Amino acid sequence: MRSLSLAAGPVSRARAMLACVLALAAGTAPVAAADAPSPQAPPGWPTAEERRKLAELANADHARMMALLHLAEPASLPPPADDPRRPADTHPVGGTSPNWTDDLPGHTIVRSGWGNWSNYDLSKADRYPLPDVLTLKDGEPVRDAATWWSRRRPEILADFTSEIYGRIPEHTPKVTWEVTETTTGALGGTATLKRIVGHIDNSSYPAASPAINMALYIPARATGPVPVIVVASWGTSGRGFGPPPSGPTAMELVIAHGWGFALIDTYSIQADSGGGLGAGIIGLVNQGNPRKPDDWGALAAWSWGLSRAIDYFETDRDVDARRLGIEGHSRWGKEALLAAALDPRWAIVYSSCSGECGAKLHRHDVGESVDNVCGAGEYHWMAGNFLKYAGHWDELPVDQHELIALVAPRPVFITGGTQDLWSDPIGEFKACVAAGPVYRLLGRSDLGTSELPAPNAALADGDIAFRLHAGGHTDLPDWPSFLAFADRYLGPGPQASPAR
Repeated sequence: MRSLSLAAGPVSRARAMLACVLALAAGTAPVAAADAPSPQAPPGWPTAEERRKLAELANADHARMMALLHLAEPASLPPPADDPRRPADTHPVGGTSPNWTDDLPGHTIVRSGWGNWSNYDLSKADRYPLPDVLTLKDGEPVRDAATWWSRRRPEILADFTSEIYGRIPEHTPKVTWEVTETTTGALGGTATLKRIVGHIDNSSYPAASPAINMALYIPARATGPVPVIVVASWGTSGRGFGPPPSGPTAMELVIAHGWGFALIDTYSIQADSGGGLGAGIIGLVNQGNPRKPDDWGALAAWSWGLSRAIDYFETDRDVDARRLGIEGHSRWGKEALLAAALDPRWAIVYSSCSGECGAKLHRHDVGESVDNVCGAGEYHWMAGNFLKYAGHWDELPVDQHELIALVAPRPVFITGGTQDLWSDPIGEFKACVAAGPVYRLLGRSDLGTSELPAPNAALADGDIAFRLHAGGHTDLPDWPSFLAFADRYLGPGPQASPAR
């Protein structure tokens, strides 16, 4: 899998969570956070030894879940170099990477544990027919909104919760909120910063100590409650992915627009590793016991935490909780869509470069696939049941256009990059098109076309919007277009300036 540069979070919280994970695995009480890693690593980033231990734990839990489901990867695959299924004109990347390359921009090529190679040939991409979003399981067509709400939507949601992302438990711990810091004059005097912690009651299992860490920025000139765009991320520093931008950051753009901006550290809720499933909110609710096949994965756990953040926003007089947007990039782009599908209080969603298990169709075989997410490095995002569909994509009961449809009739903004082919922007676009019938059924507008737009030309006249930016795996180029799109629904904030 490709390596991504994640936004760094506070050293104390990220490393304390990691220390808790490793201590639980060792059968000991949580210990003090380890020393910070080398200066070359982001603050709070696990050391090489910690990453090795987490990988060992993840591999063991992955094997346990595979055995529980009576699944096994093929045992007799040829070496990759000798595999007749390997794409033509490819060679190893070299070094310690297991990846292969054909030297074309945006092509990350791997062989999954089930023997399937990454594909970038569009003539081979459409693997299977898509499930019909407006046909009930008994074959009856959905002809009106009442049937959608009372029958079809619950069917789809049930499949996503049991087979794809896992069930959020009915009974979860209480969360109490504390504003730990208020700083006026933040962001060069343009905002007030509140640092907020959601303390999750862990009295039932003190060995696990998750929290909901948030940084909330409110425009300094706000004269009343403002819309807030919430970004799910690693940490609350706002560093984002990759090198610093040459222009304004997303935070600066949103604050200049007159809206609030919040960062929520998903790692403080649940570790982004299969080695951390015995800790975090999943470990707390399970009291350290292993997951069952339909238990929630990390994405559903993060969604639970984001919904609890809405509970807080509803009490904050600086926030208009009726006008909340959720944004995420990459794995958090998957998260943003799921969070909006599960909680109708999110008024708008911006999902950037979300790829497999986000906006990308499972059945569109380009870049990352079901098989890749079912590997030991990513399976923890999902329910254990999702492993059943590795190598059997046609048996999936739903596809991701139906996740977008679960957001309807609320507006959704989805993006990809011309060189971010691992995330499969064409598969994301096709999912937007296929979700359109539900938006139309509910009296809203779809994309208005089935033709992929030119790079940097936003399709944003309907309630589903799509933009393909020129470039790679980033969300920054699409923020101005998102703000212009969101204005129709959230309205300009006080002292708002046009989106740049």
